[in-house]
Amino acid sequence: MDRMLRLAVAQSTVPEDPRDQAAIRGAGEEIRALMVEAAGAGARLVQFPEGALVYPDKHVVAAGPDGTLTPVDGSGAAWDVLREEAQRIAALAGELSLWTVFGSLHPLTPPARPHNSLYVVSDEGQLVTRYDKRYLSNTELSYLYTPGRPEPTVFEVDGFRFGLAICIEAYFPELFAEYERLDVDCVLVSVMVDDPARATVAQAYGTLYNYWLGYAVPAQYAANAPSGIVAPGGRWLHRAPADNRPALAIAGVGDEDVGQRPHEVGIEEVLDLVPEKIRHAAMLPGQRRERRSITQSASGSLRRSAAVSPRRACRSAGVSARPGWGRRRVVQGGGRWPLGRHRRQPARPR
Repeated sequence: MDRMLRLAVAQSTVPEDPRDQAAIRGAGEEIRALMVEAAGAGARLVQFPEGALVYPDKHVVAAGPDGTLTPVDGSGAAWDVLREEAQRIAALAGELSLWTVFGSLHPLTPPARPHNSLYVVSDEGQLVTRYDKRYLSNTELSYLYTPGRPEPTVFEVDGFRFGLAICIEAYFPELFAEYERLDVDCVLVSVMVDDPARATVAQAYGTLYNYWLGYAVPAQYAANAPSGIVAPGGRWLHRAPADNRPALAIAGVGDEDVGQRPHEVGIEEVLDLVPEKIRHAAMLPGQRRERRSITQSASGSLRRSAAVSPRRACRSAGVSARPGWGRRRVVQGGGRWPLGRHRRQPARPR
């Protein structure tokens, strides 16, 4: 029997001032309303955008009196309210038996700036893992955030393996090549940007690596590129309405035939989709790279990924892969705020 998991990808309204307690509480209420809607539609997992509880606008939090940007450490954020809303989201996830992935800040000891994170909460309301954005833009690295650890994050729901990526990381193909080598079934990409090209890049990875993708955008930017779910081969299975309102895209993710690939995409085409200004301005954790080395590294990573994983080979051949083939568990992250230390998932019997 083919595996099946019902995935919901949300577009919710993202506030941009971490000091605005009312806006953060409103975002939390909207997230929980969409969770109830997703559970009612039979979803097993729901994904929310980057910074679903709050994504600081650099002009709001980092602008000095003369308009120039200055680094901030997050000390002015309404951390108590963020913690309370995150805990309420986790509690509801347990009540609904719904895996929930949502974006928020993760505090570090000042003067260190916070992480930009995705929290993964299980259907029991427990924090399973946390993904901290690894690749930051020049502005993010200089003024707003601390980059996360270089390791990828993979978690498992009902035998499906999920990877995580945030916003500008969509412009770094090596991250998605790594998830293919780790045999993920679906990569959840959460963004806070009005950029249709980024959705096209994410769609291309479905063609390149033959896995599913969830693409979550904020409601206020949904008119040009709404949230949606990409099938292996690059076809959009379902997209939320493009009307700048909170909504869900829901589709079944599984091993069934999802249709023929609409087209093949090579590494040169993917790199052509990446805006040069954005890609060359982006920073890797803890270091800068020359423009040439960034492009060469991305291209080289994809060329090295030419070896097809057992899961992908079986799917391409139209048969189901035996669970566990070529799989390596990668669960990292955690921390005590705001949901307590995450619990590692028990190993599945082989």
